[in-house]
Amino acid sequence: MNSNLVRSYAKINAALNILEKKTLLHKIESIIFFVSLYDSISIKRIKSIKHQVQFSGKFSKNIKKDNTVSKLLRILDERKLIKNKKFQIKIIKRIPNKAGLGGGSMNAANVLKYFIKKKIIKISKKEIYKICKLIGSDVIIGLNSTNLILTSKNKIRSFKNCKIIHTLIVKPNFGCSTKYIYSKVKKFTKAKFNKPNKKMFNLDYLKTTSNQLEKIAFLKYPKLKSIKQYLENSLNPELVRMTGSGSAIVAYFQSKERCENAKKEFNKRYKNYWSMTSKTI
Repeated sequence: MNSNLVRSYAKINAALNILEKKTLLHKIESIIFFVSLYDSISIKRIKSIKHQVQFSGKFSKNIKKDNTVSKLLRILDERKLIKNKKFQIKIIKRIPNKAGLGGGSMNAANVLKYFIKKKIIKISKKEIYKICKLIGSDVIIGLNSTNLILTSKNKIRSFKNCKIIHTLIVKPNFGCSTKYIYSKVKKFTKAKFNKPNKKMFNLDYLKTTSNQLEKIAFLKYPKLKSIKQYLENSLNPELVRMTGSGSAIVAYFQSKERCENAKKEFNKRYKNYWSMTSKTI
């Protein structure tokens, strides 16, 4: 059978607030961009007694057997939603792990989205939400690979045709533990994004916001703070901010040329760190 190709785009949190802690999970609100950096996923139905999930590419090492895509397939099997059909899913990993870019979560979201679109599974919105939550808290946002705002009321508002912003995404040679970063959250803020609008994606507005997890991450990993300071002081971006719980830091630019020049300068200073220019989609 022919395989179908799907692009699984990286997400970046341009702003992130922690509002409270409910049971095990923290309640957050966030302004989220999707960018042109993506993993490639090929999906093919196969004659086999079990699914095959294979990873290759730069960031394919150390991915657990019990990964987000394997979890999704197991849940769909348990709920008899794919009716004994088996699939081979091959993923070329270009998005770094433990970076705050949502690579694994977006992979699961895009496979689920493909199954729904191709009518391989028939499922209610309520059940989609439940399945996403079982895999990971941010999987649900990957069903809309467009600029979006996650509000404190757990609502997702999508915004299309926003002005393109060029981004330099950099990651040191270590990842951040999401579990550790969230475990150290002691302060909560009031909700600020409950009236989502397109202006919130403008850089001028984003400069008035923050990522509340930065301070915690910088205390645990001081190198992240020095990377941010270097990007701010030496490369003249509009804004620099850690995405998610790290370890990737994003510098935002109005112009593609300035963004690409910044990458060259960054690579001279931090030769062993990964960096990539991309743009919002």
